[in-house]
Amino acid sequence: MLSYARIVSSQQSAVDAARAYRNANGPAILAEFVELLALPNVSRNLDDVARVADHIVEMLTARGVEARVVHRAGTAPVIVGHYGVADATTTIGFYAHYDGQPVDQNDWQVEPFKPTLISGALDKGGTEQPLPLGDEGVDPEWRLYARSASDDKAPIIAICAALDAMRDAGVSPSANLLFLFEGEEEIGSPHLPHYLDEMRNELAAADIWMICDGPVHQSRRPQIVFGVRGISEMEITVYGPGRPLHSGHYGNWAPNPNMELAQLLASMKDVAGNVTIEGFYDGTQPITETDEAAVAALPDTDDSLRTELGIGETEDGGTALALRLLLPSLNIRGLDGGGVGDEAANVIPTRSTASIDIRLAPGNDPEVMIDRIENHIRAQGWHVVADEPDTATRRKYARIARVARKAAYPGVRLPTDSPLAKALVAAASVAAGEPVLAVPTFGGSVPLHYFTTVLGAAIAITPFANHDNNQHAANENIRIANLWYGIDLMAALMTMDLPD
Repeated sequence: MLSYARIVSSQQSAVDAARAYRNANGPAILAEFVELLALPNVSRNLDDVARVADHIVEMLTARGVEARVVHRAGTAPVIVGHYGVADATTTIGFYAHYDGQPVDQNDWQVEPFKPTLISGALDKGGTEQPLPLGDEGVDPEWRLYARSASDDKAPIIAICAALDAMRDAGVSPSANLLFLFEGEEEIGSPHLPHYLDEMRNELAAADIWMICDGPVHQSRRPQIVFGVRGISEMEITVYGPGRPLHSGHYGNWAPNPNMELAQLLASMKDVAGNVTIEGFYDGTQPITETDEAAVAALPDTDDSLRTELGIGETEDGGTALALRLLLPSLNIRGLDGGGVGDEAANVIPTRSTASIDIRLAPGNDPEVMIDRIENHIRAQGWHVVADEPDTATRRKYARIARVARKAAYPGVRLPTDSPLAKALVAAASVAAGEPVLAVPTFGGSVPLHYFTTVLGAAIAITPFANHDNNQHAANENIRIANLWYGIDLMAALMTMDLPD
């Protein structure tokens, strides 16, 4: 294995090359990025995403990557690329997605597929300006507005620019590079496990997969994230009378499903916000002293978030948000049991439904978590069914709850004190020019468990988009300073020496 000093020297050389290249070629990098962003890429428009895939293959091939499109009928294709390095004994994988969220033009101040350069954030008075040409300078505070500018075409141009920079400077990656770009992430990656399974022998060559997605910390500090939560989704429907009843004529006599569902849901959490369902936290990967130290090292934004969100008090007595994200959570994301406001009617409804998501920590089995909720419902005196109950069933049981199971997949997390995690943080710190944050987990759920369960590889998330990038929303953007850091970061990661 290389000495630490030589590792840092190699990474510093790569980062220096990246900075020199983007300083000299900023307008050309932006022009190529604009060409990529101008291609519509809404996930379900298969013809569009196929065109984007072909374009990206051309971009990679121009950098010496052996790239190809892999396409299963009726799905968005994936892109696979190989960049071999002589005598390399390890392989680093880079994953990104090239599809994007749908757009509603009415909410955009610019056209989502006509990339527009703005002198700063639009909501802070930024104004449109022409793309720079030739050797004109590039202001790092400029922003490029377009769908997928940050989520998630930015890593693709960053990877390409990093390869260009290293080639021009004669700097070689320290490992073989393997690229996988997906076209269905924004609709839940329904076919990703099939692609991974079909190409298992090829893709399992990667010792680690860098998941190139997401923003930096809200403080603008760069971060490496070592896990994501999983998810279990479900809907609970409880039943009242067979037809809507006048609340004056039948109130205080006919059971009201809204009231009964409210009581059932209230039994699932205590006043501090902790889940009271038996066994809910069992199996959760323990929070270690290293995790606590990593959280303590993060900038404390909890108070500012409470102010920003108008929250007087947060759950569990104000425990840090980053610590709460290491535990499973139960969220009621919607209720449907009749109208409110102008739609309200004086009736007892026939049914009431709650839509629930359970964010899973590593160690939580997605189906077992729903089993525990079903057991809790039974313990409160309810008869649980999976299908719509018939009249005989409704007459037999006083309280019936239908549980409909939805999407479910587990969370994953790489220990922040592992040699691999430390090597990643060190590489990113060279790119950032300052210590980066080691974050145990993101709060959101992404199906990254496929990389661990199918390919048997470790994963880490290497975000670089600005935290205020409006991803998934109108006026999505990337701050140029963040894009430049992304190029530096890719160069540093490509020259990592993976620990044994």
